Amino acid sequence: MDPIERARVALEGLSVADAFGEQLLHAGPHTRALMLNDRVAPVGRTWMWTDDTIMSVSIVENLAAHGGIDRASLAKAFGDRYNVDAGRGYGRGAHQVLDAIWHGLPYDVAARLLFDGQGSMGNGGGMRSAPIGAYFCDDLDAVVEHARRSAAPTHAHPEGVAGAIAVAIAAARVFAGERDPRALLEAVVERTPAGETRSRLARAIPMLHAEPLTVATELGNGAQVISADTIPFAVWCAATHLEDYAGALWACGDVGGDIDTTCAIAGGIVVGAVGVAGIPLEWRNSREALPA
Repeated sequence: MDPIERARVALEGLSVADAFGEQLLHAGPHTRALMLNDRVAPVGRTWMWTDDTIMSVSIVENLAAHGGIDRASLAKAFGDRYNVDAGRGYGRGAHQVLDAIWHGLPYDVAARLLFDGQGSMGNGGGMRSAPIGAYFCDDLDAVVEHARRSAAPTHAHPEGVAGAIAVAIAAARVFAGERDPRALLEAVVERTPAGETRSRLARAIPMLHAEPLTVATELGNGAQVISADTIPFAVWCAATHLEDYAGALWACGDVGGDIDTTCAIAGGIVVGAVGVAGIPLEWRNSREALPA
């Protein structure tokens, strides 16, 4: 596959996973428990995707148009799509930043509107960066640079940027052929900037054979909706299910938290190993169509 084809495969894995996770997240407690216990997905109805997917669509379009991430045009695409459909599960901070971008505030100013100028340390940079890793999978320096650029319109805080880099590196290594879980996590830790996200990723390595609930208890499950609480578990989940797309997503569902986002991250990584054929066909058919 050429780079943009790889990015589109990552988007497919990410978007189906996002829509799957959204179904679990918004099922009633009893229904969700039955789904998880029986490993039965709610096929037969349309699975709506969230902001994870629509922002990733803008990433892939930006890669196709520019051969890399152009921050200003990516920010405009984020703002434009937000204005068209703001009800896609965007976080409270994202509403503020994206609305400001759409109204013309420069993205580098808008991204610092939150937390007294520090910017967001949320998981939004990571949820959308797997296609960047797929696109640049043969050049990890480029992966880091363009993942950093992709976070800039919404995540000025170093932790938000670190999450984008970590997920992109994980996807890059898998699309390049890495299949050893420990080697994958070590590569991600090596390239992720220092901070709490990186520290928790390092703590994931000795837990490769632990149960998902044990790992989520230690690392987080996305309930805080920040990079350090989300990215390490989602990357661990991908690393330990590299041949099992559905298994990775069920494991994300088992631990609760920000299920659509942990699923999106894991799905965008694991699809690099299993390919589109590794996504259950009924799941692909259930996902809402992507924008043309």
